[in-house]
Amino acid sequence: MLIAIIDYGSGNLRSAAKAFERAAADHGHAAAVEVTGDADRVRAADRVVLPGVGAFADCKAGLAAVPGMIDALEDTVIRRGRPFLGICVGMQLMAGVGREHGDHEGLGWIPGQVVRLTPADPALKIPHMGWNVLQVRRPAHPVLASLPEGAHAYFVHSYHLEAEDPAHVLATVDYGGTVAAVVGRDNLIGTQFHPEKSQAVGQRLIDGFLSWSP
Repeated sequence: MLIAIIDYGSGNLRSAAKAFERAAADHGHAAAVEVTGDADRVRAADRVVLPGVGAFADCKAGLAAVPGMIDALEDTVIRRGRPFLGICVGMQLMAGVGREHGDHEGLGWIPGQVVRLTPADPALKIPHMGWNVLQVRRPAHPVLASLPEGAHAYFVHSYHLEAEDPAHVLATVDYGGTVAAVVGRDNLIGTQFHPEKSQAVGQRLIDGFLSWSP
């Protein structure tokens, strides 16, 4: 199994790769983890991971600047149905539009918009940074099934994805209001939190992704 972690100049690539290598080794997955900016390697992959750190527009521009990468994603993930995981801004890029510093087109895989966090409690700081409790709405989802009740995950973000269809929100977190923590449909899943920084919970989620056969 080839796991392609896309290198487009944004994301915790080394820590993400190490987290996937560890999960594969610990749970007996015969997997090769490859950090790549080569569109052909993404087409060859059995699973695709899109990390992301920074501003929505910068990440989308970086992805578009990699020759053939968006076409390779559409081919591999949408047309051929390979399992896909977006992390943080990589998850936000699944939306139709990001509204950080203007309006910027996303991949359009999860209808919705990415907007600034506006906690009801003015004492809550932006960015939302640190550990928070996941409220899993779809506990039977294969990627989330092994997460314990009250699982904590690590977040660092100032914007969040508002999905048009509530069915696409698989888990939430409370930060002065309900915020999407995991979104997904079909062979797509995305986490607003960082599984590579979320210790045992992150490893369980990665194992679920590596075992998933949507």
